[in-house]
Amino acid sequence: MNQTLTTHNLGFPRIGADRELKKALEAYWRGDITQAQLEQTGRKLRQTHWQWQADAGLSLIPTGDFAWYDQVLTLSATLGNIPLRHRSLSHHKGTADHGHSHQESGCCNHTGTEVSEFASEPCQDIDLDTLFRVARGRAPSGQATTASDMTKWFDTNYHYLVPEFHAGQQFQLSWTQIIDDTREAIALGYKAKPVILGPLSYLWLGREKHSGFDRLDLLDSLIPAYQQLLTALADTGATWVQIDEPILVLDLPGPWQRAFEEAYNRLQQRQLNILLATYFGALGDNLTTAINLPVAGLHIDAVRAPEQLLPVIDRLPAHKILSVGVVDGRNIWRNDLAKSLSLLKPAQERLGQRLWIAPSCSLLHSPVNLERETQLPADLKSWLAFARQKLDEVAVLETLLSRPFDSIAQQALAHSNAIAECRAQSPKTHNPEVRARLNAITEALWNRQSPFAQRIAKQQALLQLPLFPTTTIGSFPQTDDIRKTRSEFKQGQINSAEYENRIRQEIADCIAKQEAIGLDVLVHGEAERNDMVEYFGEQLDGYTFTQHGWVQSYGSRCVKPPIIYGDVARPAPITLSWARYAQSLSNKPVKGMLTGPITMLFWSFVRDDQPRSTTALQIALALRDEVVDLEAAGIQVIQIDEPAIREGLPLRDKDRRAYLDWAVKAFRITASGVQDETQIHTHMCYSEFNDIIQAIAALDADVITIETSRSDGELLQAFEQFNYPNDIGPGVYDIHSPNVPDVNSMVQLIKRAARQLPTERLWVNPDCGLKTRRWPETEAALVNMVKAARELREEFVREQERDRVIAAN
Repeated sequence: MNQTLTTHNLGFPRIGADRELKKALEAYWRGDITQAQLEQTGRKLRQTHWQWQADAGLSLIPTGDFAWYDQVLTLSATLGNIPLRHRSLSHHKGTADHGHSHQESGCCNHTGTEVSEFASEPCQDIDLDTLFRVARGRAPSGQATTASDMTKWFDTNYHYLVPEFHAGQQFQLSWTQIIDDTREAIALGYKAKPVILGPLSYLWLGREKHSGFDRLDLLDSLIPAYQQLLTALADTGATWVQIDEPILVLDLPGPWQRAFEEAYNRLQQRQLNILLATYFGALGDNLTTAINLPVAGLHIDAVRAPEQLLPVIDRLPAHKILSVGVVDGRNIWRNDLAKSLSLLKPAQERLGQRLWIAPSCSLLHSPVNLERETQLPADLKSWLAFARQKLDEVAVLETLLSRPFDSIAQQALAHSNAIAECRAQSPKTHNPEVRARLNAITEALWNRQSPFAQRIAKQQALLQLPLFPTTTIGSFPQTDDIRKTRSEFKQGQINSAEYENRIRQEIADCIAKQEAIGLDVLVHGEAERNDMVEYFGEQLDGYTFTQHGWVQSYGSRCVKPPIIYGDVARPAPITLSWARYAQSLSNKPVKGMLTGPITMLFWSFVRDDQPRSTTALQIALALRDEVVDLEAAGIQVIQIDEPAIREGLPLRDKDRRAYLDWAVKAFRITASGVQDETQIHTHMCYSEFNDIIQAIAALDADVITIETSRSDGELLQAFEQFNYPNDIGPGVYDIHSPNVPDVNSMVQLIKRAARQLPTERLWVNPDCGLKTRRWPETEAALVNMVKAARELREEFVREQERDRVIAAN
């Protein structure tokens, strides 16, 4: 009889099945609940999630995957890596749930003034509000300051807080949340496996805050803090620790590859076995590095890269375990058990008990529980699995390998085979008209009529915009009244006429406020939209939606991604009536607002039975029809948002060119059906652009708006150095912080851009949409933004006059 194999999970969604964490966080930030009440919510969520995983039969249960905002931020606090502008405002108090040291380090000036932007020693006095100041620039305690930069976690739609590094930096165990959570789980009887991000990945994902040093040089001072953490975790009674090093699936420079051996030789713990976890791709040329490290086990992603399984087994030392991730942690499709068994059986024959079974990556990227979905068609629901169901799939696969004749497991296998066949043959997944249109695409479909220089002249003649034109990114505050209106309409409590009247009133109020503020290009505010992707998907064929399929994007921000299960088509106009109405209220141009095809793709759970490029082009054709209809209705400016285009970039250089080719093609198909006079905008936020700047230019959007304020203008460098050819709007203030920006800071940011970019090509706008903000702070911020633009115009006129005088003399 076969022995039981070890099963485990790399991480569980922290938000709760009903988004309990989101609600508690926002209530705490508003002052509606105490910190103790917030911590109680966190404690209850952790314990519930541990029990679910234990009930599924997992051998090891992750701890340390719970975070109040972001797991990378949690680690930064653990290591004492908190920027001085946040930590110097910290109050001397502990928390009821997560203790921390109060040793004097001499690094903080607790009068509320900053000694220096950087300190050489880690600060010990870190509390929960410190984390929120790093993430949001504000917390219930302490003064407002500038939040840390936030960017995408590899190629996902999850955002992490970017660690900040400086020369000579020291690290020290300073925040014990991970340790406390592990101790808590073990005390409750769970066999805990703490999860931490590894030192090389932590350094890689951070950013030097001044030039002249390499953050890899900090490894020597970072390792002792990790040793402290591992010793503390061993003292809790844990016997395994999962150290994530996802950068091992990237193209790493030689010094980074070589640094792994030194780091992990120093991290060995006699009482603690290390499972080195990699995910999101294949080890590739990092295979030798990973295999030879002095760790007890290795986890690989066999969903994204099943081809790596046998090469890894061939070279795996005889004393190491191999954890194989065969259940997809990134998507919601049900596991094909037969297909997974075909991968696992040869591995079991070679490895025996050294084979572990797990999801491919943390289930952070998956909704919590499919059983709560009561409105999905039965056949479609049967194709899906959320986090709790994925735990069951791991357990079933273990049973099929350890006890292959178990009757319940065999029934599960037969059921899985039947569902896979049903999905493959379902008419819901194929639309012959869509496929015929896709096959008829020609090059003419993705090119504008004239080059940018000719288009922009025609657009300016039509729009008559001032220098430094002002606009916003699209959405305005989603008030309680707006949410109530949508909810009442969805539940049938108000009819369509009443719903339309209320939304029209919101649009009218939004237009009036923008005109009063003095913006140049207006938006309708998107009051009718629940989410920038979900709203469009609801009106496209080939999409379906869940009631409770929430996943975390960042902090308290949760999204409910649509599910693309079939061929995509637009049966009717989507935004046309709202855009036409908004434009009728003003003589100023009002932007038509669309979500672009690549963002519609990557911010959805995408079908896995055809190439993503095919699905992207189907979406592009559907949205192209919307763009053409908007132009015909008199909308002169149309924004096609693509914040996800960088997110979709493959992690390996060899795969990037092909992706960028079809991603650019999809955007251009969407945008190129209009006349030269129609101005096409696009928006991208919180992404690194340097390595894809040529592809962004190839989109050929007339105007691009980007995030620059939160990153201190660093993202602007790509556009300055590349000599970006079209108009650009550098975001002048951070919309994710409730802080109201001052006029001078915005003026200075635009002046910086003007040093490298032609003045006549610069726009003034926020970093991103304003949906999550409140009206008072929004209006105050936009008033200051318009003042900044007017100040810039006046200064430019004075400079022109001075130049004319000098030239005349």
